[in-house]
Amino acid sequence: MEYNGNENDVSARGLWSSRLMFILAAAGSAIGLGNIWKFPYIAGRYGGGAFVLFYLLCILVVGLPLLVAEIMIGREARKNPVGAFAKLSKKNPLWLGVGFLGVASGFVILSYYSVVAGWNVDYFTKSASGEFMGKDAEAISALFDKTITDPWEQIGWHTVFMVATIGIVIFGVKEGLERWIGILMPLLFILLVVLVVYGLIEGDAKAGLTYLFVPDWKKLVLDEAGKFTARPMLEAMGHAFFTLSLGMGAMITYGSYLGDDESLPGAAVMVAGLDTLIAMLASIAIFTILFKYNLDPAGGPGLLFKVLPLAFAQMPLGRLMGTAFFLLIAFAALTSAISLLEVVVAYFIDDRKWARRVATLSLGAVIWFLGIFSALSYTEIFNDFKPFEGKQILDSVDLLATNYMLPIGGFFIIIFAAWRLKGDVVLKQLTEGGKRRTFHDLWLPIARYVSPILVFIVIMFMINQHLGIF
Repeated sequence: MEYNGNENDVSARGLWSSRLMFILAAAGSAIGLGNIWKFPYIAGRYGGGAFVLFYLLCILVVGLPLLVAEIMIGREARKNPVGAFAKLSKKNPLWLGVGFLGVASGFVILSYYSVVAGWNVDYFTKSASGEFMGKDAEAISALFDKTITDPWEQIGWHTVFMVATIGIVIFGVKEGLERWIGILMPLLFILLVVLVVYGLIEGDAKAGLTYLFVPDWKKLVLDEAGKFTARPMLEAMGHAFFTLSLGMGAMITYGSYLGDDESLPGAAVMVAGLDTLIAMLASIAIFTILFKYNLDPAGGPGLLFKVLPLAFAQMPLGRLMGTAFFLLIAFAALTSAISLLEVVVAYFIDDRKWARRVATLSLGAVIWFLGIFSALSYTEIFNDFKPFEGKQILDSVDLLATNYMLPIGGFFIIIFAAWRLKGDVVLKQLTEGGKRRTFHDLWLPIARYVSPILVFIVIMFMINQHLGIF
């Protein structure tokens, strides 16, 4: 299998100015609400330590190998997900379907991701106005409950966030990100470290760290009734996909801009490492504070918005710190949303020949409209409508995307990279021209056997849980 035309693709599409900028951009896509909003609350819901350790295992044996596979496919093809599979598979319908699934996943995820990001933008304004100051845990918790049940407020902040995302994608992603991501992402990291230090000193460090890192393995496999459940493992695997932006085409698209002389393994390890570090820091900051105020660690999607404001309300310069923190979280969410919308837009630009402005506005509008249903999930309009496993619309769509669409897409992507790509292509991509084979020799057997088998087992467990086939 020969792939010609890479030189023309590079000149037409451009490259990241350096490996550092790729790492920061890819990390910006990966580091978002998944790390700081979702991971802490699902870790709390599924028992803490055992879930965290299993999640780290999922990152190592599934997340990282798949991240490498996506970047490799993107860099080899220099195309969007659909175009990449069309080029590398010679338009095989099966693999074209995998590309379309990635685009569809980005479409679905952005529709509800924008809603949660809107909560964060709302909390930025609340923090800036001093609304948290002087309030106790009960009052802050009630404030969040009031926020998500107000239909106009929910639609309004969802709209604000989608408009910002659409506005940036219209004018191009690469140049805009390279100008400001190098400053704002490090600032987010610094603020998280400050919060961790505060939580360890002023919170209940012992209870928080014990809950997070001391495993109770029964909680990983048994439900509250003592019956076997695969749910925690499914959630850990699904979140490994969600948090690294895998299975949705984002890393294929970003990989298509990575220069051939840059180390792909080194870049992938850095992206996965930064993403996981942020998730751990956010969890430590939240749970050390949570246990100090005797809040429920299984508090659900509102955990971030009920716990951190308590710290900001009491720490020195808390109003300033809270405002800066929620602003930077909004930026982290925005970089992830940009990558999701860009995947969808890139397909219509590259393959359907739409103008960028037309593609961005029309597709962004459709995603915004679908997001309204998630925005109204907890209001009296749709609160009683629970389409999937007794969950509201937002939680149902999240479950569909992270536990089905992303793992299925990821399964076929890792199969394609490990089995369909020719060995010399993989060797070239992973060894910097054949100089260093160690990573290649580790990656190939894991990607061929361990990763797809684990993902397949998880998919089968999920199907059986709903259909009772086995």
